[in-house]
Amino acid sequence: MFNKLPVNPAHGVQAELATGMEETLHRVMLLLEEEGRPAVLALDGTHGADFDGFADALAHHLSAHDIAAERVPASRYLRSTAELRERFADNITDNRAFGYMVEADIADYYRADARERWQAELSGSDTGGGSGEIYVMKLLYGPGAGWLCEGSAPTLFLDLSRESQQRLHQGTLGNFGFDDNRDALEKYKIAFFVEWPILEGYRKQLLPTCGLYLDMNDPVRPVAVSVGDLRRLLRTIAMGPLRVKPFFAPGVWGGQYLKRLAALPEDWANCAWSFEPIAPENSLLIGCAGHLLEVPFTLVMQEAYANILGERVSGLFGDYFPIRFDYLDTIGGSNLSVQVHPKQAYIEEVFNYPLEQQESYYIMEQEPGAKVYLGLTDSCTEQSFLGEVEQAQATGEPFDFACYVQEWEAAKGDLFLIPTGTVHCSGSGNLVLEISATTWWFTFKIYDYVRRGLDGQPRPINIDHAAANIDWHKSADWVGRELIARPRELSRQSGGVEYELGQRDDLLFYVHRLHLTEVWEDDTAGELQLLNLVEGERARLVPLADPGRAVEFGYAESYIVPATTGRYAIINLGAGEARIIKAGVSPRWDRPIRHD
Repeated sequence: MFNKLPVNPAHGVQAELATGMEETLHRVMLLLEEEGRPAVLALDGTHGADFDGFADALAHHLSAHDIAAERVPASRYLRSTAELRERFADNITDNRAFGYMVEADIADYYRADARERWQAELSGSDTGGGSGEIYVMKLLYGPGAGWLCEGSAPTLFLDLSRESQQRLHQGTLGNFGFDDNRDALEKYKIAFFVEWPILEGYRKQLLPTCGLYLDMNDPVRPVAVSVGDLRRLLRTIAMGPLRVKPFFAPGVWGGQYLKRLAALPEDWANCAWSFEPIAPENSLLIGCAGHLLEVPFTLVMQEAYANILGERVSGLFGDYFPIRFDYLDTIGGSNLSVQVHPKQAYIEEVFNYPLEQQESYYIMEQEPGAKVYLGLTDSCTEQSFLGEVEQAQATGEPFDFACYVQEWEAAKGDLFLIPTGTVHCSGSGNLVLEISATTWWFTFKIYDYVRRGLDGQPRPINIDHAAANIDWHKSADWVGRELIARPRELSRQSGGVEYELGQRDDLLFYVHRLHLTEVWEDDTAGELQLLNLVEGERARLVPLADPGRAVEFGYAESYIVPATTGRYAIINLGAGEARIIKAGVSPRWDRPIRHD
């Protein structure tokens, strides 16, 4: 059974976690007593966390301890939606899918006099005093509460995974500070280009100064831990093999294989994607002394990126996790859109994003006759292809795109390399393991069969962006020579072989495959590796310097092997041969990205 909820044990770390509302409120009371009953408590955190519910529960709890809590939403000091749309207009843009990556901070969400107004309100109240035995305390709550207090109040950080936030986006939750959104696509666009860069950058700065961290993914059963203990947990997790919590999503072209494999809800129409890992999107489950804590994977990178990536790779990428694994399932589904991804200069200039979107398709499973489309046919011209696309968009009549995009037979175990500028898509009937650079939103749809999305809206087509990036010289002969991987043997051990499947100067990642019947020994050699069991039943990964950190993983499950792991063994636990994809940052890649 595919494990949807992998738990990473906190080896050797003693941490005091509080689970459930009552235990969490008790921990808050202990913090307040340590702080000498402050006049203000700041409840800061991630947009979408249940600030109202927690503030209400805390106020009720405080009343039983003769503390009268006055709740003050930080949103009182925000700019209006109209002001925010004007402030971030160049970042939101009028394109339905794409914006321009913001360079701003939490202060840009707030009115110019926000801090002054807060201080004036605080000065004019009887907070900290009160009549008789009642002590009055203000609870300032919402993203930015700590900033408003300028560090003068003890602060809790209420956190939420991106997965939970996006689930709330499917309902009534809008973007931070916004009273209205056009649709779910705009919510994601504003989150990607404005909200997450600002609020997650703010979390990175604020969290070390906070007293308690609260996992609010289950709002009625929060989990609280001191920030000091949290940082120790993150550091120990980063020392051994770790696996993120997979993040599944349906899509208009999605299939049925992943839905069955992962036992997803029956009422899902399909499953198009599973991300494992795509660092900014995934969270991590940490097990400690019978408690379970869910944290964004980016917190692990923030705390211990050098241990995970290694010296060379962290020198290139900082705390940016550079490689992603994700699944594209079209078995029982339909073709992906015909698409292309932007080149480095274009993605920097047009979107202010630091890394181009390079990809590859590894075929894990397929139905007979399934195809991959990669590159252009010999007869394709820019005028004829884009002319057909524009006509289809205007008339709503589809056309035979295979006259222009080269069709390739695909088989289980094939790898197709997809540098930027290469027109491509997976056909129906494939389960693709996509091994790529950690860039995922910059897909320019050239042609999408004039179909509508799951929301019933037309899918956005980006012909102008696509035309500026398509490599028209990548026809069938060129693709056949350059982008269809041919395994090359690298090394042998008793009962095992390692093959190089794909490596190019214009791709930051390499892809190898291990074939083993019993045991394979390897070494991270001081650099990050990612493993995925693409064939076989089950395997055990044993760090030789610390066998107590051994993990087991099943078919289609992925593990991150930190650079500090060093030598390790993989033991095949199945009856037949196991095949494992191993990926990392190519030794040829020497181009750093812009990072803090």
